[in-house]
Amino acid sequence: MADKHIFITGGTGFIGQALCAWLHERGYRVTVLSRKKEEQVRQLCGPQVRSISKLSELHHIGAIDAVVNLAGESMLSGRWTELRKTELRMSRISLTRELCHYLAKLTHKPSVLISGSAIGYYGNAGAEELTEESPPGMDFASQLCADWEHAAREAELLRIRVCAIRIGIVLSPEGGMLSRIIMPFRLGLGGIIGDGRQWMSWIERHDLCRLITFLIETPRAQGPVNAVAPYPATNRAFTHLLAETLRRPTLLPIPAKLLALILGEAASLVLGSQHVIPEKAMALGFRFQHESLESAFSAWYS
Repeated sequence: MADKHIFITGGTGFIGQALCAWLHERGYRVTVLSRKKEEQVRQLCGPQVRSISKLSELHHIGAIDAVVNLAGESMLSGRWTELRKTELRMSRISLTRELCHYLAKLTHKPSVLISGSAIGYYGNAGAEELTEESPPGMDFASQLCADWEHAAREAELLRIRVCAIRIGIVLSPEGGMLSRIIMPFRLGLGGIIGDGRQWMSWIERHDLCRLITFLIETPRAQGPVNAVAPYPATNRAFTHLLAETLRRPTLLPIPAKLLALILGEAASLVLGSQHVIPEKAMALGFRFQHESLESAFSAWYS
């Protein structure tokens, strides 16, 4: 395990920063792809992390043992205009194709590509339990994820093992969704979204880092892997548990129509329901530190 070289796209993001720190603590060497200056990268990811600004520089960084492909612009940064949809696709699909193009040029190819995807792959599926074998949905986010995974599978032609991690809502007190909602909840202004019946499939950020590392080190892991905790919750249950943990009331429900007015088609990410089960990860022997929201919230806020 020690001294393996991991190349990460999206390494300066919310997940990537935690992954860089996690891997370094366990003896891995890390290089990230970033348009930021190297000094900024080291401030975000740690002084030990190297960076390149273009995939064409891959052959300059030495042999790579594994690639983690997390790059992609935020899905919730504004309405999904046709221009924005093109940007979202290019930041994921086009970059992944370019990545595979440059991996093909390497003399020493990595043994595994862990490539990002999301539970948006399944679309709005109500209360149906979803495993890696469930079909994709029909909306924009579903097609984006399906095409993203297809682009990553090009690496299999290079005899590189590919895992597509369908990531749920990533929770951490240090950023992401919780950092945006925690203050309203502390002020007693939190509330359910829409009717609150939509399922939220989530994963604690360090568990996600642990799962990515596990997949790198598990040769029999291949194909799609649901990166979610074993016990999802409805939005209503999530809201009430967070408020109860913080000892605050929930006073202000957020109407679905208001979200649709503000976000347009992108509101589907918040109002859609995915009851996702990490069937493959658990079958491979992975164990979550935080299987339930109660475990995570009590560790952070009690």
